[in-house]
Amino acid sequence: MSAVKSKKKIQYFGTGRRKKAIARVRIIPNGSGEITINKRTIDEYFGYDTLKYIVRQPLNAIGQLSKYDIIVNVNGGGFTGQAGAIRLGVARALLIADPELRPTLKKEGFLTRDPRSKERKKYGLKKARKAPQFSKR
Repeated sequence: MSAVKSKKKIQYFGTGRRKKAIARVRIIPNGSGEITINKRTIDEYFGYDTLKYIVRQPLNAIGQLSKYDIIVNVNGGGFTGQAGAIRLGVARALLIADPELRPTLKKEGFLTRDPRSKERKKYGLKKARKAPQFSKR
């Protein structure tokens, strides 16, 4: 999480994690609102509108949906975990860009990493909690 000045643009970085997904997010101020994930547009990458909504939540909360360009590299996990990781990364990068946004993002819960992950499988069971059918005889 840091700010880097290149020749042309200032960029703010944030890292987000959820389940096994890790997202490295760059936001560029004074952009057109374009979101690029793994060199594809958000519409090409996520098929579900709910996942697109999750990614855009921090920007909607501060009311600046079209002010920033967002470039994301994400790997690991499934689509839902990746969307949650991107949301956390965007929120953290926005916090570096403008520290005054902290109360708004904190209140909405975008700065908290979701600690839920897959529970491990136990021996004698089919999955983490699912047991074989009980037979008395």
